[in-house]
Amino acid sequence: MFLEDLSAYAHSDADDIFGDPTTGVRFVSFRPAYERLGVGWLEAGRPWTQGRGPEGFTDKLLEILAAQQVNEMLGLHYCDLCGAAPFDSHPWFTPRPGHRCAAAGTGEIRVPGPPGVAFAAPQLIGHYVADHGYLPPRTFRDAVLAFDPRQAAASYPWTGFPWIPDGAELYDARVE
Repeated sequence: MFLEDLSAYAHSDADDIFGDPTTGVRFVSFRPAYERLGVGWLEAGRPWTQGRGPEGFTDKLLEILAAQQVNEMLGLHYCDLCGAAPFDSHPWFTPRPGHRCAAAGTGEIRVPGPPGVAFAAPQLIGHYVADHGYLPPRTFRDAVLAFDPRQAAASYPWTGFPWIPDGAELYDARVE
């Protein structure tokens, strides 16, 4: 699904659902009080900016991707910038030869931006940046470099995101 960078997030108007990347069995769901702006929703045949980000940007982005699981789906979204995937000889969750990141994803990330704004990006943004040279808008790059996903909401430290309200709905399969 293509979204123009910094446009209103339109993938879903439902709650944000943060999963626990360490166990995969805890989820917290809430209606965001912040505005979500899309970044990195690329599509073949649509224009996007290429370039090199600031020092440390790609590594920090990949750190955020490792710390968060937002709105995970049951299906896969494949990078259509890569062309056909070599499924017979290459698993979807590992990078292709010569790439740093896998060319498929199942969810999203959130990066706190200016007050009241969170950037919503697909998991594939790491692949787009590291392997295709995608250069996100400066406001997103600055937000990534300023964000520490280890400073999460006190009630939900495993989410990798600080703006989760205390009244969020928690589902924990370990206790059911």
